[in-house]
Amino acid sequence: MTKKTGILLTILIVPVFLYLGLHEFGNNHFQLPRYIPEIDSTTGEVKMEKRINPRWNESDMDTVFFRIPPFQLTDQKGAPFSSQILDNQIYVASFFFTRCTTICPKITSQVSRLQDVFSREDDIKLISISVDPKFDTPEKLAQYAHRFDAKPGKWYFLTGDKKTIYPLALKGFHVPLADASEYDQAIKNPDETFIHSERLILIDKEKHIRGFYNGTDKKEVDRLMMEIKVLKRIYDSEK
Repeated sequence: MTKKTGILLTILIVPVFLYLGLHEFGNNHFQLPRYIPEIDSTTGEVKMEKRINPRWNESDMDTVFFRIPPFQLTDQKGAPFSSQILDNQIYVASFFFTRCTTICPKITSQVSRLQDVFSREDDIKLISISVDPKFDTPEKLAQYAHRFDAKPGKWYFLTGDKKTIYPLALKGFHVPLADASEYDQAIKNPDETFIHSERLILIDKEKHIRGFYNGTDKKEVDRLMMEIKVLKRIYDSEK
């Protein structure tokens, strides 16, 4: 074998081995983080559970992470929306209100980008929950959904009882939310009334929170897109 032939074979073969190595080992080791570990109320310590590693058929202890609780709301068509619709789905949640003129249009525009990118992925859904449910009737939500060309069955705009939505945001999706008019009756401007997070929340098929992203920042949403693809690939590799 001549020196030139050896160099040529090296150039051709090494990338193949690199690809095979990354394909075999890279996917198995790369994991998105899970957020919000559960705390044992009696001990104050993080809950742990036994987990079987299917690859090695061994058990080890793993952290127990919080899961989004079940909820019932109403969609933009006026139909009951059960969180069971999101079972075995990856989804992105956001909070908004239709009268908002500041961050909400920016957030909703970025969610619209997600819809475009994942339009053919049936197991990826989007939900936008109103923090102004008294004003945001299904009719108002339908108009807003039409404004952003939301696809039925893909992107749900949700309203309901304030007593359901506010605890769901705070204790379910772990994002801040407040109605300032409860503390200061003089506040009349909707943009000053409803204080809510600009975060988009990524939820996996087990209802674990896998990421928080600034919904007004295109680069953050680009990162969200990438991490949704990573999560999809993780699920595909487990089939």
